[in-house]
This record gives sequence, structure tokens and C-alpha cells, in this order.
Amino acid sequence: MRVLVTGAYGFIGAHIVAALVAAGHDVVCAVRGARLDTRFPGLDAIACDMARDLRSEDWLPRLAGIEAVVNCAGILRERGADSYAAVHEQAPLALFRACVQAGVRRVIQVSALGDPTDGEFIASKHRADAALAALELDWLVLRPSLVYSAHGSYGGSSLLRAQAGLPGLLPLPGRGAQPLQPIAAEDVGLAVVAALARPQVAREMLELVGPDTMSLRDYLLAWRRWLGFGHAYALAVPMPLVRLACALGEHLGNGPLGNTIGRMLERGNAGAADAVPRLRERLGLTPRSLPRALAEAPSHVQDRWHARLYFCLPLLRVSMALLWIGSGVVGWLTPATDVVAATHGSSLAAGSLLALARITASADLLLGALCLLRWRPHLVLGLMLAMLLGYTFGIGIAWPVHWLDPFGGLLKNLPLVAALALLLATEQRR
Repeated sequence: MRVLVTGAYGFIGAHIVAALVAAGHDVVCAVRGARLDTRFPGLDAIACDMARDLRSEDWLPRLAGIEAVVNCAGILRERGADSYAAVHEQAPLALFRACVQAGVRRVIQVSALGDPTDGEFIASKHRADAALAALELDWLVLRPSLVYSAHGSYGGSSLLRAQAGLPGLLPLPGRGAQPLQPIAAEDVGLAVVAALARPQVAREMLELVGPDTMSLRDYLLAWRRWLGFGHAYALAVPMPLVRLACALGEHLGNGPLGNTIGRMLERGNAGAADAVPRLRERLGLTPRSLPRALAEAPSHVQDRWHARLYFCLPLLRVSMALLWIGSGVVGWLTPATDVVAATHGSSLAAGSLLALARITASADLLLGALCLLRWRPHLVLGLMLAMLLGYTFGIGIAWPVHWLDPFGGLLKNLPLVAALALLLATEQRR
């Protein structure tokens, strides 16, 4: 079957694509920019933009030859044109209406488990579910609980894994009693494959949950054991502090810490009592428990690196940004006479030296601010690295005496080069 998958390169979408390919389906990835992902060699990719493709006419040409559609596009937070209304409702509804016009009967909507009153992330997903249910299609809505994988993580699953890996400490929102029914991403992929194989299972909603209801505390402890870390002191964090941290993350950050994850950390995320029996009855699927899924995929040193670096890398990025901003401020506040004195022996005129110092100070301020704002991070970090190398070797060649400065000014640049290289190497998010 030729299947169009939106959000195909996301955390859940990639697992669905992999499961469809393993089952012998011909997958077309609908992604922004139609970029080819080397993880899926040989698959077709077509361009789409869930923030702007809001008319059925935008989708009709993409449905030529398509026999089924799986929509798993989604955003954790709004940014610019990527709004919940557009990405979760308007664009999917335009796609669903185009399916009606093109005669593509089978549509699978990957939604989200939760209460719509918990926020717009879930509410917008559920409104799209309702709009799909009103169309003459063989639709099926799948609502997964917390999705994890032992083979990788993204967003909230990365945050929780890092929380489980903190040295000696396990912070728990409240007391960590929130109920969860986590499901493996691989089992979500199998659910989609099973749904395509059972076209008679249509016009209904299924909750994708794991077989066990467990507390958030037990979930984190299971990951800690899997990572191979020792005992940790459990620290109950008052919920008002958790809400404050999530609110700050929502407005000041761009990672998973925000209102969406905050609702889950406060209320948990579990399905109805009959969710697992219904999955067995309707799809023939029995999801694995978390202990079984982890036992089938032992952790490696790279998993421990990721868990421990998750919180360290943002601190490193912020410290680099502040260092560049501080360097720029000092560059502007240093008197002209001191600038000329520091470059004694240069063949450049005093005026040229001062202008060069002020220009580089301005560049430091700009790059530091952009780094703090995470604007085009690969470009900004690359420019910071180029400037640092220019400073180090330019000054080191023109004034080699500075290599012997009592406080090792130039020598300290060498670990900074390594730190910037580390930030560049770990910038990719998925």
C-alpha cells in the first residue's frame, strides 16, 4: 500500500515510517522542504508546510497514487507561524478534506491522550479528531500516552530520561505519584501497521497505552536502572515550583519544558481501564511493558552520555553566550590608550587598531546575544568558533609574547575551541 505520512521525520513519525517500511508498504514522507532523510534511503519525500498548507487544494496534488494517509504532525509549543490551530487543526483538516475529494478512504490520525482542559496542545488535537470524525472517511484516531524508546528520545522523553540520570538526585514533581501508562514508540508503529491491515477497524478512537499503570517515580527509577546509574536521593519538588519552572520554560526557552509537559507532570497520563483489551481486540496488539522493552534493548555508554549531557549543554551554551557578551562589553569599555598599549609593536596605526577593537567587540556582543536567543545556532556557533580561532592565532602570530602571559590568556582559548566544537556536534535535536 502506498502511504502518505505527515510529520514523518519526527520522533513518533520516524518510528511509524520504519514500521511501515518493515511491513512492506511504500511510504511517501510529507515533510517541510521535501528534504531527504538519510535514515530512510530510497523513500520518496514531498514538500509540505503544516503552518501554511491550510486549503484542500494544497494537498490534492500530493495525494496522486496514495492509498492511505497517516497524520502524525505535531508541535510541542507554538513558535511563529507554527501554531496549534494551524499545525494540529487547519492543515490536517485540509488534508482530510482533500482525501475525501481524491477518494483516499483510509486516514489514521495520531492524536494525543489527555484532557482538553489541560491546554491547547491536547485541545487542538482533539478538535481535529472531532472534525475528522464528521467526514465520510474510514478514519481511525490513535491517542498515545507518554511515548518512549530505548533507542532514542526527543522532547519530553529526553527531559524525563535526563531527569532520571541526574547525579545522586531524583527530583520528583510533588511526590512522583502521577499515573502513567507509557508505550514504546515501536509499538505505536506496529499499531499503525495493524490498523492498515484491518480496514474494518474504522470510525473509532483507540487509546495507545502500555499494559501497566505506573507512577512517575517508578517510571524514572526504571530508566535510572536501565542507564546503570546508582542510588539517588528522591527529592519531592512542590508543585507550585514545578508550575513556575514550566511557565518560565514556556516563555523563555524553546525546549520541552513548558505548559504541555507541565500538565503531564502534574496530572499524569493514563488511559481508560479497557484501553489495553480494546487494542488486543481491535488491532491484535499487546504493547510491551516498560521493563520488558528496556530489557530487550540494553543501554550503552552513549545513552549515559546523552542523559548526563542533557542539562549540561544548555549551561555550556549560556556560559559561552555570556562570555562573548562580556568580551564585547569589555572591548567597548577599554580606553583607547589601553587598546593601543596592548598592541604595542603592531604595524597598524593607532586609529586602525582602535577601530578593529571596537568592531570585534561589536561582533562579540552580537554573536553572544544571538547564541543566547538560539537564533540559527549552527551558523552562530560556527562564527563564534571562527572568531575565536582568528583571535587566538591572529594575536598569537602577531604578538607571540601573549602565549606566555602570566594568566595564560591565549592558552585558555584552546579549551574554549573544544567547548564550541562540542556544542556544534550536539546541536542537532533529532
